[in-house]
This record gives sequence, structure tokens and C-alpha cells, in this order.
Amino acid sequence: MPTVPVTGRFDLTDAQWAVLEPLLPRGKKPGRPVTWTKRQLIDGIRWRVRTGSPWRDVPDRYGPWPSVYDLFRRWQRTGTWRKIVTALQARADAAGLITWEVSVDSTVARAHQHAAGARKRGICRPSRPAAWTTSRLITAWAGPAAG
Repeated sequence: MPTVPVTGRFDLTDAQWAVLEPLLPRGKKPGRPVTWTKRQLIDGIRWRVRTGSPWRDVPDRYGPWPSVYDLFRRWQRTGTWRKIVTALQARADAAGLITWEVSVDSTVARAHQHAAGARKRGICRPSRPAAWTTSRLITAWAGPAAG
């Protein structure tokens, strides 16, 4: 298969694609020829997940955003992403690249008093109902004796 030029700094390299490609699901039936390769669509998914931008902002070099989103959602529903990550983790573990150690930190992180439900002081307090809006000075001045 001819390689796709790496257009973005974070796109998959040929070596990474060689590891990933055997893990991808195969198409079940022949149909219309694909316009965008899975590599381009996966690079689009990776771009979107890395940047956190809306799907509509995926660059055109990765294919139309609905195609990128459709592949992401289909594989999410079928559990394909989980299978790929599990296979990649097993490969890295067999190569000794993963250390499965648990680190427990006993540091205490305290929340600010306002985050813990402390009493709030503000405009709306139970002792001063919000419905009472007239001022005593204005009420006295507007009375019948002001003349």
C-alpha cells in the first residue's frame, strides 16, 4: 500500500501505522471505493481529540468532518477503540514498555470554604426579603406632608 504523506506534525508515521493497521477491522462487503483512507480519518480523529475542538473544525486534509465523526462513533459503539487500546497495551507490556506500579499519594488537598457549602453572605439573605425594595427616605419624601 502506498504511504500517505504526513501532513501534520502529530499525524501517524509509517512505523506507527504499520503497528496500528493490523488491529483495524476489515470491511465486510465490497462497495463504493473509499475517497478517504482510514489513516487520514484516524489522523482526523486524533487531531480532534488532541485539540478538543468541535468536529466541524477538523481540517479538510483529514476528510469531511461527518466522515471523521461517523468512523469515530461507529467504532465507539462496536468497542473497536477498546480492542485497539487493549491490543496496543498488551504489545507494549510484552516489550516491557509499561510499568504496572501503583503510586498512592497521601497529600491532603483542602477545598476553599466556599466550595464546602459555607454560609454565603450576599444580597439575598433570609433576614432581608427580596420583595422589599422601597427605601424609607423615598417613602417619607413622597408622602402627603411633603409640600
